[in-house]
Amino acid sequence: MKTVSNKTQRPLSVPLPGGKTLHLGPGKTGQISSNAVEHARLKQLVDAGEIEILDEGPRPTDAAGGGKNRRTTIPGHTSGSGIRRSGDR
Repeated sequence: MKTVSNKTQRPLSVPLPGGKTLHLGPGKTGQISSNAVEHARLKQLVDAGEIEILDEGPRPTDAAGGGKNRRTTIPGHTSGSGIRRSGDR
């Protein structure tokens, strides 16, 4: 997989092989398959400086068991799993 980064200050529709399109907001990134890098229109956007294609490397948080699924807590708020009183129905 490769990572595509929108380098402009406007949303982009990035054409991909097979009639697919990747929609990227300003400064946002998305992933494409490695073989999509050879698509002619994609190369034009890279040459124009509108997008940048980066190699997807291993992430240190994935190997350490962290990752995106870590739960955060907000002081003073409950998760909603408290005991319900009989009068609250």
